[in-house]
Amino acid sequence: MKVFTDSTIKGRLGVNAIKTKKHLYDYLVFDSTNERNFAVELDMSTDVALYAKLPNGFYISTPVGNYNPDWAIAFYKGKVKHIYFAAETKGSMSSMQLRSIEESKIHCAREDFKAISSDSVVFDVVDSYQSLFDMVMR
Repeated sequence: MKVFTDSTIKGRLGVNAIKTKKHLYDYLVFDSTNERNFAVELDMSTDVALYAKLPNGFYISTPVGNYNPDWAIAFYKGKVKHIYFAAETKGSMSSMQLRSIEESKIHCAREDFKAISSDSVVFDVVDSYQSLFDMVMR
């Protein structure tokens, strides 16, 4: 819980922060245009109940180092197959553009979520809200 109450995240509205409706907090500080666009789509979706941009203090220990997924998303029950989704947003889905160490961390995170959640939490890499939605509707 401490990682969600740490107030060290700082941003400037209109520069690297936006006002939100469904985010855990009233404002979201984003790292890239892709993250901002993803958050805007999450906010507008009628299927999303709540989401959070995961803080740096939230991580998964892997054999190749700590890994920090980007998002945790809760969907309304009954509308989609998976209720909870942890996502890593990338501007491109091409694994060739991911560094090999990051690709290894993502692989470990996928396996970790499979082991601890018995399919109630899904983790994967997406490049847009549409690719996320397509994935959870499978």
